Amino acid sequence: MEPRNSREIVRLIKSDASWIEGEAVQQLETTAQLDGMVAAVGMPDLHPGKGHPIGAAFITQGIIHPYLVGNDIGCGMALSCTDIPVRKIKLDRFVKRLDGLDDPWDGDTAARMERTGLATELAGPSLGTIGGGNHFAELQRFDDIVDEGAVRAVGLEPDHALLLVHSGSRGLGESILRTHIDKHRAAGLETGSEDFGSYIRAHDDAVAWASLNRAVIAERFAGCIGAAVETRLDLCHNSVTPVAGGDMWLHRKGAAPSDAGPVVIPGSRGTITYLVEPHGDHSANAWSVAHGAGRKWTRSESKARLSKRYRPENLTRTDLGGRVICRNKDLLYEEAPQAYKNVETVISDLVDAGLVRVIATLRPVITYKTQRP
Repeated sequence: MEPRNSREIVRLIKSDASWIEGEAVQQLETTAQLDGMVAAVGMPDLHPGKGHPIGAAFITQGIIHPYLVGNDIGCGMALSCTDIPVRKIKLDRFVKRLDGLDDPWDGDTAARMERTGLATELAGPSLGTIGGGNHFAELQRFDDIVDEGAVRAVGLEPDHALLLVHSGSRGLGESILRTHIDKHRAAGLETGSEDFGSYIRAHDDAVAWASLNRAVIAERFAGCIGAAVETRLDLCHNSVTPVAGGDMWLHRKGAAPSDAGPVVIPGSRGTITYLVEPHGDHSANAWSVAHGAGRKWTRSESKARLSKRYRPENLTRTDLGGRVICRNKDLLYEEAPQAYKNVETVISDLVDAGLVRVIATLRPVITYKTQRP
């Protein structure tokens, strides 16, 4: 395919108030030079990744790039409604009860896999576990409701606690990417080829697995605190999917879909989460919006900066009154609220660009990361 001028197909959605690293912009422009690239759109939460930026959406024609999707195929966020009225949240009691979520799930794995349309051998011991990094399960409550009708239309009860789960396909996605790299390194796959078909089938399995994983995590979390839970939103932000017409493919690399209803956009465990409703014509932003606040510091920077100022126990309570369950000391520093950009600015940029409207904000109550040291 003929090389194209990357600047002709790059769009960065941001205001002057947004701070985005030069390295992230350079990665966006470099990624735009990949074979078959038609559009490269950076979101307000854009930040550097391992070769490719996170917080972006890319459209290609005639080719897909598995290396761009990465190893956590299907990673996303699921928002569920619990049957616990906010007034009945018992913070200390719930914190004590939340344990064992890192252990293998003891439920009926075969039945759940079959119901999801997945082969039982794909289950693995990590099904129903959160994992590390920026993944979490978080009990939340409404902070402010802008449009109660829109909130209820999602199936959420304003006076009930909510549960937000952020996780993906765990080791399954990693194995799929490794299989591709072993054979093709970082090269793309032409659509219609045998390896393209094999990858897409495996990719779709990983997306379904990740969605099931979030559902099981929510059930396990809810079970610990004696609650029932029902998923209302489940949106994937790491995937490759077809775009109608012309053999076009949309790669989301840390970008939430704007064509699948309301979107939940969290800041960090110490800041407000936004529930927004996309509107308008989203073809110019690759049918995608931001998926979070975006990192401000790398993991090593976060630990180096914060370990001099805080003891680990200081980071288990947030400025909003929330609790954090995480026995991994490094992760406490790496995922501290200070390590993330301002989510209010990200939301403001999306609103000003005419892409979303805020329908509610949510406040973190208990954030569960991992109990692994």
